[in-house]
Amino acid sequence: MKLHATATKQYQTVTAYDEHSVEINALPYAYSLIVLPETAPTAWPVASFEALTMEHFAQIDATQPDVVILGTGRKQRFVHPALSAVLTSRRIGIECMDNHAACRTYNILMAEGRKVALALIIETPSGTEQA
Repeated sequence: MKLHATATKQYQTVTAYDEHSVEINALPYAYSLIVLPETAPTAWPVASFEALTMEHFAQIDATQPDVVILGTGRKQRFVHPALSAVLTSRRIGIECMDNHAACRTYNILMAEGRKVALALIIETPSGTEQA
């Protein structure tokens, strides 16, 4: 799905997405990544929802967001509280949703000026990690 342009060109904006990739400022990514409004997207070595570990959430925590939108793939799934404890212990909100909803929600919060992190799981065909 292509999204409409807004007045947020100076920020990292989701401009399109489908089942296997996402575009950030019209650049395609076919692997899991963390997106913040004011920094370039970074690879996130998560091959699938089932592969999530506490270390993956520590990587998100290092970006110091106020809220995290976790795109869990094609369908909405919820992480075990023990995995995201590093975030919740610092009162960082985490919302889990399917990738399409996560992309739309990130754009809305980013446009509002929120310090939001989009952690998006793009499942690889072979289930292997990408970097």
